[in-house]
Amino acid sequence: MFHPLRRPPALLAGAALTALALVSLVIAAEDFGQFRDNQLRAKSPQEFGVVQPLEQSSSASITKEQAVADPTALVTLAQSLRVRVVTATAAPNIDMMALWPNDQSPTHLIACNEQETGDPGLQRITIASGAVETIVTGTQDCDGVRRTSWGTILFSEEAGGGANGGRVFELINPLETSGVTLNRMTGVFSGGTGAANLVVRPALGRLSFEGFAMYASGIVYYGDENRPSAGIPGGAYFKFIPSSPRMAGTPPITDLSASPLAAGSIYGLRVGKRNDFTDYGQGSQTGFGKWIQVCTTAACNNADLRAQAATLKLTGYYRPEDLDIDRAAETAGRVRFCGNNTGNESQDQNYGETICITDGTLAEALANTATPEVQFLVIGSPAFAMPDNIAYQPVRGNWIIHEDADTTYLVPHNDDLWDCLPDGAEEDLLSDGCIRIGTLNDLTAEWTGGIFDATGARFFVSVQHNISGKGVVLEITGWR
Repeated sequence: MFHPLRRPPALLAGAALTALALVSLVIAAEDFGQFRDNQLRAKSPQEFGVVQPLEQSSSASITKEQAVADPTALVTLAQSLRVRVVTATAAPNIDMMALWPNDQSPTHLIACNEQETGDPGLQRITIASGAVETIVTGTQDCDGVRRTSWGTILFSEEAGGGANGGRVFELINPLETSGVTLNRMTGVFSGGTGAANLVVRPALGRLSFEGFAMYASGIVYYGDENRPSAGIPGGAYFKFIPSSPRMAGTPPITDLSASPLAAGSIYGLRVGKRNDFTDYGQGSQTGFGKWIQVCTTAACNNADLRAQAATLKLTGYYRPEDLDIDRAAETAGRVRFCGNNTGNESQDQNYGETICITDGTLAEALANTATPEVQFLVIGSPAFAMPDNIAYQPVRGNWIIHEDADTTYLVPHNDDLWDCLPDGAEEDLLSDGCIRIGTLNDLTAEWTGGIFDATGARFFVSVQHNISGKGVVLEITGWR
C-alpha cells in the first residue's frame, strides 16, 4: 500500500539520479581538480589541523625597515596558525637546524649558517630568549645538521665535490663549545672554548651535503646536491654503514672516539633491478634498486663521492636536498625516508619532486640485505616548484615541504610552505594532497630548515637571506 509520506522506489531512484546529475554538473563546471582542491580545503581541520589554508601565494615584498620592526611581517600563515620570533639576530643565512637536547623539551636550536669561511658556521640559539652564540667559524656553506641518538651534533658543508669538497663534522657538548675556528685545509679546530669537542668525520666522504636520514644504529643516508651536466647524471644518494653500529639502549657517548661515524663503509644507490640489476641508467629513477659498494673503512676517508657516482653509474637526481625519516615506519621497525630533488623550474620547467626511499627493516638495512625502492610522493608544478627542505610532522604523519622557487618566474610570487598528507589506501603511491599553509612576504627570502618537536605542534623554521639582512628564526604553532 502506498503511504502518502513515503516515495515509491521509482521516485526515490529518480530523485537520486537528479541529485547525482546536479552534483556532476557542479563538479564539471568547476573542474574536477578544483573540486579535489576544494575538498582538501574543506577538510583541512581534520586532515591538516589548520582551520583554513591559504588560497594563493603572496606577491608582497615588505621593506627592510618593516622586516626589522616586525619580523613576523615576513610571513602570512594559514588560519589558526600562530607565529612568534625566536630570534632576529642570527647569522643571515641560517639553514638547517637541530633541537637540543631532545625533541621533547628542547632548550636550544643548533643551526648551520650557509656562508663563507670567514662567517659564523654553526650557531647556538636559545629558544626562550633568542640569544645567539657562534660555536664554529671556518666552514664553507654550512648546511646540513642533525642531532644524533648518541648525544652529539652532526653538521656538514654544501661545498661541492672533489678533493676540497664538502665534509661532515661531529660535535659533542654543544652548550659548552663557543668561538672555535676550523682550518679547512688541515681539518683542525682551534681557539675559543671546547675545540676538543669537535672533529672531522672523513669516513662519510666528500660532496655537497644537505639532508641526512640518520638512524640509531649509526646508518646515515644522504644525497649530493648536484645537477646533471652534459650527460653526467645529477646527485646520487649514499648510505653509510658504521663499522661499529650502536646497539639499542646504549647510553649516549662521552667521548667522540666512541661515535659510530668514526669508520664505516659507503654504498651508492643504483636503481634498476630487471635483468639481474642491469636495467640502470637514464630512465630508471624509481622502483627497485641496489646499494653498490663505493668504499670500505680507510678507503672511504675523504673519498670523492661525486666522482665515484659517475664511475659506478649510480642513479642521478636533479639536486637532492633535505631528507627526513618517516617516524611511523621507524616505530614499526622499517626504514623509510623522504626527500626533495629541486629540479630547475625557471629555465626548464622541471618543477622538482619529493621521493621516498625504503630499505627493508632496520636490521636488513644494517646488514645491507634489503632491496631499496624509490617512489614519488609529490610531483612539482608551477605553483609548487623547487621543493627544498622537508620535515616529518610527528603524531599527524604529514610532511611539511619548503618551496625555494624562482620568485620572478612566470607570475612573480613568494615562496610557500606546503603541508602534504601521506599516501592513503587508494591505489596510487602519491600524497593524498597538499595545502598551502604559509607564504612569504619577501621576494628575496626562502623557507628553510623547518623542524618539529616531538608533539608535532611546535615548528621551528628559518626565513633565509631575508630582506632584513639578519637571520630570522620563527616558531609556528596552532595545529589542532
